[in-house]
Amino acid sequence: MDASKGAFLPTSSVPAAPRRREHRRNSRLLLAFVLLLVASASLYLHLSRAAVARRPAEVVPLDADEILAKCRSLKLTPAPPADFHTRTESDRFQPGTEAVLIRNATIWTGDDHGTQVVHGDVLLDKGIIRAVGEVFPVVMNKYQSITTIDAHGSWLTPGIVDLHSHVGVGPSPALAGAEDGNSWKGPIVPWLRALDAFNTRDDSYTDSMSGGVTTSLVLPGSLNAIAGLGFVMKLRPTLERSPTSMLLEPPFGFNASEHAPIDAPPRWGHMKHACGENPKNYGDVRMDTVWRVRDAYDTARTIMRAQDDYCEKVSEGDWRGLAGKKFPEELQWTPLVEILRGKVKVQAHCYEAVDLDNFVRLSNEFKFEIAAFHHAHETYLVPEVLKRAYGKPPACAMFSSFSRYKRESYRHSEFAPRILADEGLDVVMKSDHPGVLSRQLLQEAAIAHYFGLPDSLALASVTTTPAQVLGLEHRIGYVKEGFDADVVLWDSHPLALGATPKQVIVDGIVQFPHAREAPKAHSRQHSPSTPNFDRERVATLKYDGLPPLKSKPHHAIVAFTNVSHVWMRDDTDMIVDILTRHSSLDPEESSNGVVVVSEGRITCSGTCDLHAPSLANAAVVDLQGGAIQPGLVNFGANLGMTEIPMEDSTRDGAIADPLTDGQPSLFGTGGFMAKAADGLMFGTRDALLAYRAGVTVSVSTPISSGWLGGLSTAFSLGAPHKLATGALVRDVAAVHCALVRGGASSVSTMVAAMRRLLTGEVKGEIGEWFAKVAQGKIPLVVDVHSADIIATLIVLKKEVEAKTGAPMKLTIAGATESHLLAAELAEADVGVIVAPGRSFPYTWDERRVLPGPPVSNNSLIGHLLKHNITVGIGPRGWVLLATRPTPRWRTRGRGTCASIKKGAFALATVNMEKLLGLEGKPNEQDLVATVGGDLLGYQGKVIAAISPRRSVVDIF
Repeated sequence: MDASKGAFLPTSSVPAAPRRREHRRNSRLLLAFVLLLVASASLYLHLSRAAVARRPAEVVPLDADEILAKCRSLKLTPAPPADFHTRTESDRFQPGTEAVLIRNATIWTGDDHGTQVVHGDVLLDKGIIRAVGEVFPVVMNKYQSITTIDAHGSWLTPGIVDLHSHVGVGPSPALAGAEDGNSWKGPIVPWLRALDAFNTRDDSYTDSMSGGVTTSLVLPGSLNAIAGLGFVMKLRPTLERSPTSMLLEPPFGFNASEHAPIDAPPRWGHMKHACGENPKNYGDVRMDTVWRVRDAYDTARTIMRAQDDYCEKVSEGDWRGLAGKKFPEELQWTPLVEILRGKVKVQAHCYEAVDLDNFVRLSNEFKFEIAAFHHAHETYLVPEVLKRAYGKPPACAMFSSFSRYKRESYRHSEFAPRILADEGLDVVMKSDHPGVLSRQLLQEAAIAHYFGLPDSLALASVTTTPAQVLGLEHRIGYVKEGFDADVVLWDSHPLALGATPKQVIVDGIVQFPHAREAPKAHSRQHSPSTPNFDRERVATLKYDGLPPLKSKPHHAIVAFTNVSHVWMRDDTDMIVDILTRHSSLDPEESSNGVVVVSEGRITCSGTCDLHAPSLANAAVVDLQGGAIQPGLVNFGANLGMTEIPMEDSTRDGAIADPLTDGQPSLFGTGGFMAKAADGLMFGTRDALLAYRAGVTVSVSTPISSGWLGGLSTAFSLGAPHKLATGALVRDVAAVHCALVRGGASSVSTMVAAMRRLLTGEVKGEIGEWFAKVAQGKIPLVVDVHSADIIATLIVLKKEVEAKTGAPMKLTIAGATESHLLAAELAEADVGVIVAPGRSFPYTWDERRVLPGPPVSNNSLIGHLLKHNITVGIGPRGWVLLATRPTPRWRTRGRGTCASIKKGAFALATVNMEKLLGLEGKPNEQDLVATVGGDLLGYQGKVIAAISPRRSVVDIF
């Protein structure tokens, strides 16, 4: 049993020695591993301490906080402070300014897409609009002293915002010592700043504010492809009278005492660019210009990327990697870098499709937005190009009708604002002050409205829309609580013809404490009911901006129905309404009048029988209450002498000045007189557009830059060529001269030459023509502005008349300072053609202006008329555009509507004929038919021209 039990013992208890040996071996291996690990750790710690001992200590720069803030600022985008509209005082408030309450106004606020109109009060206090609506009772309890203006229902709008001006950098009057608008140092100069050229003593500020303009973006000129930074200015001169004090929200740092608060959003900057023709003055072609711009932006992009790399290391705290390095920036390229970062707005002077397309491609290549294309003449032809711009489509800042002065503006259309608005693009009407005066900016909007832009968008185009483009829609461009106290009170609806401020308030400060006001008809208090130009708009697009302009002539009978007035010159050279004067038609029924014209002559007016057999084949034109009136006479715009003024190949060329150039030997010692008739061009676009606007005759002179202007001619704008019947109204109309300072010859030299010619001391062809002037056979028209030179001419006229015994016909053209000699001009029987219709100090000879309301009681024209001087009106230089609005609003005064209209028509018709030697028979006078209104308002549309000289009726 024992043996058998031993045989069944557990296995583990059988041989013990092998298991003990295995355990000891594992223990030794574990101990060896631990000893190795400890040794390795000791070695690592020893080596690490040695490495640290050899590496320099990490140093955080003393300006680390500043660097961190700068890097954070790279990501910030411009915006107003969050609490901006809770401010109780404007940053531009002038201490001591009394609060202003405007009562009983019709307020166009700019809100609700320009459709909101509020009837009530506006409270202005401490430079801010504090309340809009019914605020009068509250004010009476709060303010002990306040300036109160009763608007009597007049329209009130935000101050006008001019998106494109050179006020202060393009001097008025023009003086070389103050001309600082363009740099000739190279095509790429983004480092320049218009602020550094801003002249606060310029004569323009009051003039611009008298047109309701309160804020302007002042830009460098357009010579450079990248011209430098522009600045937004309030036009109110401050007590300090410094450029800096007139800035509105300048980028932080421009005022040395002003620093950006930590992490505050930046303020907008504005960079001027230019495309196309202007940068070619450096000898570049468009390809050169685009490459230069790309190269500049590539430089800026390289700097921007280096900044981003630097700031990435800063954000990671990698100060070791930045040791010895500075933040990468170059002062001259900073503005372009800021454009790429979305902090500087791009304002680009671009006209044509090729330039617009180039610039849009640049915006996508370098990822920057275009705030606006300026001038933008062909934008309406390529809206899809604008919609491809990086970020969002740019606004289009343009003129209403000023165009064709250079090749790249040739395809502009007066329908462009309407077409662009229909495409959903923002439209801004702008000036180009002092080239196109900012005082006339509201008129640009009114003309755009006339040609189809809705009234809400037309008003927005000079208020809310430019404010948005500037990034300042939080404080200007609206009449809303919390906004800047910049408002304008108008004497009529802002889009009515001749609308003029009754008062302008900037930063809550009344700008015209003694404002003068001219009365306006009640009908002018409503938005004009403008004509339908849909047919013309469609044709403009169909023909790529150059629709056919020739009319359809009718040599047979044309019957005009629903005629309200027929204004004509009678045998005494008075303008009369023959529809009520020479017919049995009741004046109250005049809108139902009928006028029959046969071969360009009126054969019946009033109650003509349209069913008479003789009228069976007549063309019938319904004037819908419109009128027939005299065709306007143009003088001063070189119609027929040039097609594109800045293209020599389209111009007649300048004549020689005998005082400086010398006479060609071919003409001998007696010289020669150039005749405009010899160089006339018929059918130019400006001439045909003028014809469609109611101008039927132009008196044009040879192109001259010197003293002697040659012999003018009067021609019909509707004639196809010189040999056509009635094409030349007068082969020679008048002798022309110019007396201005600063030319090649002195004034005294030019007057001496005239004296010798007029007194018969000089023979030859020139002497013969001046002899006719001395004998009173032909007028002498002298382009002159200075009152001192006008006085000399009055004396010279008396000298000549004393010698010849014949009355000399002298007409002063231009005549800006003629108001200073009104009594003397009347006594000497000297007539005046005022050009432009409202005075402006373009030159030193024009500095003593009579501006008219709201600055002065009288305008120049009104003052001269009070002295019984024969007055005509003309455009200045290229700014004709012979659109009907040019002369209409110039005449203001008391009297019946009919008497005012007679005087207004006379300014641009009968008086011009007298002053330019075109007196003729009344039955030879051209007439113009308008639908829906007449030529003295924005309601009428020219539908036909009636020409007895050519024996036709041209129907448009």
